[in-house]
Amino acid sequence: MADASVSQAKGGPMLAADGTPLKKSLSRALRRQKMRALALIAPLLVFVLLTFVLPIGDMLLRSIKNDIVAETLPATVVELADWDPEAEALPGDDVWMAFYVDMWFASERKEHTRLGTRLNYEQTGVSSLFRKTGRRVDRFDTDVYADQFVALDAAWENPATFASLLDSDAADALPVTADAWARWKDFNEEEGAKVLEEDVPDFLYTALYHDLSKAPQVSGPALSAAAAAVPGFETVSLPEQFEDADEDWMDPEVWKTIQLYSPRVTSGYFANAADMQLTPEGIQQRPENEQIYGTLFKRTLFMSLMITGSCILLAYPVAWLLANLPMRVANLLMILVLLPFWTSLLVRTSAWKVMLQQQGVINDVLVWLGLVADDARLTMINNQFGTIVAMTHILLPFMILPMYSVMQTIPPTYLRAAKSLGATNWTAFWRVYFPQSVPGIGAGSILVFILAIGYYITPEIVGGNTGTFISNRIAYHISSSLNWGLAAALGTILLVVVLVLYWAYDKIVGIDNVKLG
Repeated sequence: MADASVSQAKGGPMLAADGTPLKKSLSRALRRQKMRALALIAPLLVFVLLTFVLPIGDMLLRSIKNDIVAETLPATVVELADWDPEAEALPGDDVWMAFYVDMWFASERKEHTRLGTRLNYEQTGVSSLFRKTGRRVDRFDTDVYADQFVALDAAWENPATFASLLDSDAADALPVTADAWARWKDFNEEEGAKVLEEDVPDFLYTALYHDLSKAPQVSGPALSAAAAAVPGFETVSLPEQFEDADEDWMDPEVWKTIQLYSPRVTSGYFANAADMQLTPEGIQQRPENEQIYGTLFKRTLFMSLMITGSCILLAYPVAWLLANLPMRVANLLMILVLLPFWTSLLVRTSAWKVMLQQQGVINDVLVWLGLVADDARLTMINNQFGTIVAMTHILLPFMILPMYSVMQTIPPTYLRAAKSLGATNWTAFWRVYFPQSVPGIGAGSILVFILAIGYYITPEIVGGNTGTFISNRIAYHISSSLNWGLAAALGTILLVVVLVLYWAYDKIVGIDNVKLG
């Protein structure tokens, strides 16, 4: 303290007990406190990052990501970029050559089926087209080029000949062959083989013929002799080879689809999710008989609002009883409210399927009472009604608990005071009690609506064709059709819709007015 006083008296900075400036010491202490606080919440931050932020980010990325075409057909994508469908019915020789090499590697790596599945989302039948061609591509009649090059000079049969040529300046005059050779070497490295010990594949001879027929000005005795002999070679038409594999390769629409979905980023998934399609002319509306997602989104919003409304109507009197009955009775009722949580969701949903079907309990009771004829039983399952009833029962506790927590904080003396001033029971409730319970209604409504809009198990079991949600379609694309891009686009749109509705609720009601007690 004496040192601090002396330092302050001399006009210097105030010092701590250890002699460091007091300001610096305080900053260090505050920094330690912040680091301790950060260490305490770090596990929660990591958990939220791994289970919430990263999955949503991956979903957003998948909705626009389209790498598979460019990675599986790299040379074809480059050549196909210059193809004008309006000027040419089918692509030129450069595209067919590039596609032949790409398909050979794709078939060897078993990637052609994945590519076919991806493009089949956009044009039906492409999946089988790629599968059939993948089985035939290594049996094309292109071995005629190998025979003619080897007959011209036996050195062409040795892979070392290609290595000496294509690893030198001569590769500049043979771009297709050089690219195919580089990919062939990489493929052998992947397989753990030595390229100089493998037989030269037919596509390399085909690529060499293709290059020499277009660029006869080459250097070196071997290439010069080959270039001079190439005009007299017997030729094989690659388009005809692909047509023999499957005649659909002569359909320009197939090539338009490949060209259209060549970019690594695509808006096609979002276009499909909005009942539109990506075409060479731009995004266009799908035919009316193919528009399903707009209907599903509207149905999802409508039924979620109906479920939320029915939960409010049923939960309010229950929450009021829980908040105003004696503690012993209220605890018993609370056990009954929480009892569904102790039963499997699948069991509860299946129970409603038994209850609501035409030969179920409810219809049997109505027939027994004479309210419904036996031959005119009500259809209450596999439709919107069944979904609303089952989901209202499942989500009802999520509405009761927020309401109850708010109503429990409302002093009963307010109602007695209102009545003592001449208010009727209804006036006292509507003018005094209800406004104070609105925050609980808001909290329960948000919770139930968000849960309802993303539900898919219950609608899948009891919804049938008219009671399913958009979430059921998302689950279908993830687990059955494996169209994860479209599922991600649908999920992204659903997320945006929820955020917009949340923003609108905040503007109209005010999120600050929502309370949980």
